Amino acid sequence: MQDMTHTPPRRERGRGPDLPTHVAQVVDSRPAPARMQRVVLALPDGADLTYRPGQALVVLVPLGDGTTGRRDYTIRAAGAGHVTIDVLRHGPTPGPQWATTARPGDRVTIRGPRGRLMLDPAADWHLMTGDETCIPAILHMIETAPAGHRIIARIEIGDPADQVAVASRADLDLRWIDRNGAPAGPSGLMAGVVAGLTLPPGDGRACIIGETSNVRRQRHDLIARGLPGASILSEGYWRPGRIGGHDHVDD
Repeated sequence: MQDMTHTPPRRERGRGPDLPTHVAQVVDSRPAPARMQRVVLALPDGADLTYRPGQALVVLVPLGDGTTGRRDYTIRAAGAGHVTIDVLRHGPTPGPQWATTARPGDRVTIRGPRGRLMLDPAADWHLMTGDETCIPAILHMIETAPAGHRIIARIEIGDPADQVAVASRADLDLRWIDRNGAPAGPSGLMAGVVAGLTLPPGDGRACIIGETSNVRRQRHDLIARGLPGASILSEGYWRPGRIGGHDHVDD
């Protein structure tokens, strides 16, 4: 990429493994389906971004007071020195404000990839659930799944217009669950959807993401029905009143 000098990535220390850190440059930012803002970033020359679909980048977004805050955004696509992320336009908070005002040439620090959310191709089937904050992760895993791999996906949305067409070689059962005007947040909606599913036989995996309390309820239901806890990847992407961060839901 022109105008960017590559230096070896720094390693960001903190909880978990050290993360490669790069200064990326905005190439494009435009609206995308499901109320997303799609931001394309150019990596420094020679930078390596090896990842598994479902993993995320930590983006250091400006907070308006001269400081930055950490926001996790799922990698939507990557290749040829570029990486794409989708940011949900959910209001006047730092992440969406950065994404919608980003202009070509702007620079931003990114860390990662990181995260344990990913598809296990050795499993017989996958269950994936989430809300609109999870659309980039779930769709990227679906789009890149092996041919014939069985996937049951349920995505909670606040508006039927948020449904996204998806192309996949997987044996896919995808349904969009409309909240019918109810706000996003803690509820029994997705827990009820999961409780009503007939799980396939065989060695299954579940990727349960979204609002933390909803994720925990679904995890408990699946364990009670016999799916081992070790076969459930459950991540709380958000909680009411918290800006940034996420929860590993292992209880």
